[in-house]
Amino acid sequence: MKPKHIEHIGIAVKNLEESIKFYENIFGLKCYAVEEVKEQKVKTAFFMVGQTKIELLESTDSEGPIGKFVEKKGEGIHHIAFAVDNIEKVLTETAEKGVQLIDKTPRKGAEGLDIAFIHPKSTFGVLIEICEDKNKK
Repeated sequence: MKPKHIEHIGIAVKNLEESIKFYENIFGLKCYAVEEVKEQKVKTAFFMVGQTKIELLESTDSEGPIGKFVEKKGEGIHHIAFAVDNIEKVLTETAEKGVQLIDKTPRKGAEGLDIAFIHPKSTFGVLIEICEDKNKK
């Protein structure tokens, strides 16, 4: 795998509206998109910082992945996402190298990206997301 760039950093928050105001008022950033991803039980908000995005994640269900994360660990960095070409190939090659995957096949994420997660047990405790924007090809 050779990431093209850091696609985004995902930050779990309890209250999306308050968090958006903080990033806008303190850092002068502009939230350019808010989106609900029902399959993942999450509402997201995005900010651009150079080429990298900050993705704020608020759970829409306490039993969803972000709800469980916030309950267990509190608010904070949830994952780092890398942009890749050919996500299917990356997943196959990564699994062949003995890395534990959460997703063996891509699924749809926010902003229409194809996404998949690599288990933190294989990445020194960091949840890694890989993303491919097939709309930009």
